[in-house]
Parts: sequence; C-alpha cells; structure tokens
Amino acid sequence: MKARDFDYRRPRSLDEAFDLLAQPGARIIAGGQSLVPALNLRTTAPSTLVDIGGLDELRGLRLAGEGSARRLHIGALVRHVDIERSPLVAEAAPLLRLAASHVAYPAVRNLGTFCGSLTLGDPASEFPMCALALDADLLIACRDGRRSVAARDFFRGFQETALRPGELLVGCEIAARGTGWRHGFVELRRGTGWATVGVALHGRAGAQGGFDEATVAVLGGADRPILAPRAAAALCASAPADRVRLAQTALADDLDPPPSPTMTGATRLHLARVLLGRAVAQALGPEADAHAD
Repeated sequence: MKARDFDYRRPRSLDEAFDLLAQPGARIIAGGQSLVPALNLRTTAPSTLVDIGGLDELRGLRLAGEGSARRLHIGALVRHVDIERSPLVAEAAPLLRLAASHVAYPAVRNLGTFCGSLTLGDPASEFPMCALALDADLLIACRDGRRSVAARDFFRGFQETALRPGELLVGCEIAARGTGWRHGFVELRRGTGWATVGVALHGRAGAQGGFDEATVAVLGGADRPILAPRAAAALCASAPADRVRLAQTALADDLDPPPSPTMTGATRLHLARVLLGRAVAQALGPEADAHAD
C-alpha cells in the first residue's frame, strides 16, 4: 500500500511550524521511522506533513547548570545514534546509552529521533521506559507558549500522550547523575522486532552494596511504559541477600500485564521478574543475587 495524498511543508522557524501544525489534520515528521510505515499502511492519513528537520534550534545535546543542578538537554532532532555515541550521554545519563543499542537496528537508529519515540509513546519502546526511570521532564511548545510535563504524567495509554493538538515536543531534560549511580537495562525481543518485556533500573548505590534509592520502569507490562515503585522500594529496604527475591515478588503488586495472542499475562510477569534480576546484576555486578524465582 501507499500513503494517501498529503501536503508537505518544511518550515524555516518554530513559529512557522506552529502555524502549520495548528491546521486541521497536520502532523509533525522528524525521523519518520514510525510515521512513514503508518502512512504507507494508511493507519494514519494527515492532510499535511510538517517536516521539522530544518530547524537547527531543535538539534543538539548539551549539559547545563552546575553540581547537583546539572541537566542534560536532548533536542527534538537528536537521533538514536546520537544518544548511542555521545560522550555527554555516557557521562550524564548512561542508562540511555545502554538502551540505545537495543532500539530496532542501525538503519532505524540512524534516522529515528529520541523525542519522536517519546511522542509515539509505544508501550514496547525503549526510550519512553528510560524517560520514566530517569524522571525526565518533557518540554512542550506551541504558538501560545511552553510547558513542561514530567515523564510519569506524559504517557496516558497505548500510543497516547499528554500532547495536545497544535503542540510539539521540542526537547527533553534529565538530571545529570555523578558517580555512585548505577544503571541496568535488559529486554527480551525476537530479532529486530518490538520488545516483549523490558526493565530499566536507575539507582544510587548504598554503603552495603545495595541501593539507597532506586527507580524501576517496565515496558510490556501495560498499555504504556510504567513505573514499579514497590519493586524499587524492596530493592532499597531489603537485606542484600533478599533484595532481588523480594523485589521480584513485589513486582506482582506493580504490574498486571495484559495477555497477547502469543503470551499470557502471567508469563509476561514472570519474564519481567527475571529481567529485573538481570538488571540488578548489571547495575551492581555479578555478585548480586540475581536469580529468578
């Protein structure tokens, strides 16, 4: 199949982009790695494609601020491959770099954008889950102004987000973490397809080899990426010998995975527990008690 007819516009400024986006049926295109297949399958049929690829103000990765106030800014046109290769990302948000190599395959990573993945909000995508784990702030703009939405409030359902008509996700900001923070990213997928289940872990290492604080996020456990606060609390509160087992048990209180034609919800929960153990081992080292129940 081929896409229905549409107008194509490439604005030269954000203001022009906002004016175009305000038209009925207009859609933004950046990397196009999700939108173009949807166009060809005719699951979406915009009247106008607004290509923001020429807006230099939406490019770039940068660190701003000092000390504990440092933040990593990711512009709307930053690609997956930029995340994968950036020394700034490796320093300030290593979890993103861990996740980037899991995104689809090189051709997609070379064109697809980080913010485009967040905008799509697919529950099987890696970066929305990581944005939750890192407590990212999503920067949204339209011709009437700007606002910031926390990642935990951005994802509303299957490919449904807090973006309103006429709005554009112009960037993302994440608190830069220094030494002492640990990260784990593990997912299960077949070939280059969508992940079935995944776990992202972000935490501050404690004095006894565990975590003083931690955040756990899961993909494939609901109609959106979700946080697992009870599992994270168990990782921090439990004795080292018990932390993985108790966190895996607590995950059942955080998740109620939906079944699919090929997998029951119980199987998804079991896989999430196994991957949580592996994420802990990745974050803390092989000495972590990372076996599944």
